[in-house]
Amino acid sequence: MKNTIAERIYDFLKNFPPFDVLEKEQLFKIASNVKVTYIEKDNFVFKQEENPHEHFYVVKDGAIGLYRDMDNEQILVDICDEGDIFGLRPLIQNDLYLMSAKANEESVLYAVSVEILKEIIETNDKVKKFLIASFSSNIKTPYAKGTNGQLFANIEMLQTSNSSFTEIQSAEFSKNPVTTLKTATIKEAAKIMSEKRVGSILIVENKNPIGIITDKDLRSKIATGLVSIDESVTAIMSSPVKTFKQKITVAEAQIAMIKNKITHLCITKDGTNKTELIGVLSEHDIVVMHGNNPSLLIKKVSRAKDVNSLKYIREKASNLLQGYIEQNIPIIFISKIISEINEAITIKAIELSLEEMDKEPPVKFGWLALGSQGRKEQLLMTDQDNALVFEDVPSEKYQPTKQYFLQLAKKITEKLNVIGFEYCPADMMASNPKWCLSLSEWKNQFDSWIKTPTEDAMMMCTIFFDFDLVFGDKKLVYEMSESIFKSIESFEIFLNFMGRNALRNPPPIGFFRQFLVENDGEHKDQFDIKSRALMPLVDAARLLTLSHSIKDKNNTISRFKKLAKAEPKNEDLYLSCIDSFKILLQFRTQQGLTNNDSGRYVDLNKLSKSEKLSLKGCFKPIRDVQDLLNIRYNLAQMM
Repeated sequence: MKNTIAERIYDFLKNFPPFDVLEKEQLFKIASNVKVTYIEKDNFVFKQEENPHEHFYVVKDGAIGLYRDMDNEQILVDICDEGDIFGLRPLIQNDLYLMSAKANEESVLYAVSVEILKEIIETNDKVKKFLIASFSSNIKTPYAKGTNGQLFANIEMLQTSNSSFTEIQSAEFSKNPVTTLKTATIKEAAKIMSEKRVGSILIVENKNPIGIITDKDLRSKIATGLVSIDESVTAIMSSPVKTFKQKITVAEAQIAMIKNKITHLCITKDGTNKTELIGVLSEHDIVVMHGNNPSLLIKKVSRAKDVNSLKYIREKASNLLQGYIEQNIPIIFISKIISEINEAITIKAIELSLEEMDKEPPVKFGWLALGSQGRKEQLLMTDQDNALVFEDVPSEKYQPTKQYFLQLAKKITEKLNVIGFEYCPADMMASNPKWCLSLSEWKNQFDSWIKTPTEDAMMMCTIFFDFDLVFGDKKLVYEMSESIFKSIESFEIFLNFMGRNALRNPPPIGFFRQFLVENDGEHKDQFDIKSRALMPLVDAARLLTLSHSIKDKNNTISRFKKLAKAEPKNEDLYLSCIDSFKILLQFRTQQGLTNNDSGRYVDLNKLSKSEKLSLKGCFKPIRDVQDLLNIRYNLAQMM
């Protein structure tokens, strides 16, 4: 007789790691012994400090939040949903749970026998590595979407991925560790810990770390009477300490703590205990970082019920951006993360707006991000630029169809405004009838701009040619893109006009190597880093990729990378443009965060000499690529 329930469980588990790499017999044995558990909303699966269960858990339906209680605060570390694993502690380390697992909504769980899986992992190395990596990362699975199943946290080797957000960033450690000398008594050390309100104290000799005492040591060795409080700290300190270099990643730190069964790592100048102590990284620091990581924020977006929740998440993303900039995380990595969050928030705003409409969309449509958001270069909270395209309809249905999408667009732009993306001062938004058009209308609009390249038309091209589909039908956007290349092919002189437009801003430094600043207005004597430095690179990359008919590349750095391959003789120039763009984008972001604005206008008087030199170093590639455009498109004859 068939075990129907076991077969259903088998069919579910086989789609998720690590069960997807098990032998059929192994997986069926697990499925046959699974316990199906129903958890009501707000009920706990287990609590922090609770003894480990005989099972770990896989989410079948619903959502389980993992929380860490710290300093009278409950920190949400992760959200586990369909196919996610949690509660691995009894499998890896058979001690108390470090987190609580609570149902965020009604949930169905599969409780998997720890003992059965232990038998299997003895003969299946892939499963063993997966589970250790998953446990070390404090997340449900070490496979991130888009990584093609690549393991990014491995006990032997860290294989990093662009989408493995928090785990590959440098861990942020305390740079003011509390210390004492080995001549101090335990009582003196405990008093310092109490005064400083810390859970650990480092024992140093000649500034080098030689041991550590934690709250746990005081509870287990002093409060129990095993050791007198008047003895030297050396009597209870853990020694030697585990030391690492400053650039340790979150995943590396977690793995080190698990392997060595410790909760603190010492950070020294060269990563050994023979050099000066410069910081300490605790398990608490790791949990706090996980409580505000991009993966979790994106999951929160998908579960948001209203626009205020999205506003809160976007504010959290701004805090995340600030932390990444302070840690000198590569700007490309930061751009990808913030773009992912912005896109997820926009998609949710669209979904919430669709729910508010009286009926389903009458035809297929696409929501487009424009400008810097379309290029995935929007890091700071700036105004929104967007557009909408909908399927062609018979003339008699056109007006009601357009009115539907204008109403939808108005709802979406209003929500984005509440979230923090201000309305576009020039009204370049999908709620404007000019930018909510059918596919044929967009094709005609692009054709008109290209074949009648007035100054206004050129400005529109620089904005609308950088569109990116955020939500909706890909085919519509593909046809829009094809129409642009078709029109350019039939009117090639358009590229010359676009080249002239790309040179509207001269190189950002004058004849005497002085910054070119604004001559008048609100920003008099300030340097416009957007118009004079970033946009010349953006415009050059756009023009050159159009000239090569390079499609599906609207990010400036991606464009220059493609150009470097298309034109090997200019590879060095294009690579230097990439370097300059990265530095300028990071500089603008830092300025914006410091001054709580767009970062566009820079007060040169507030810059250090090294900052000015760094900026000036970015200007040569700008001048060189503009020289290339000038020659290639005979622009001197058009001026």
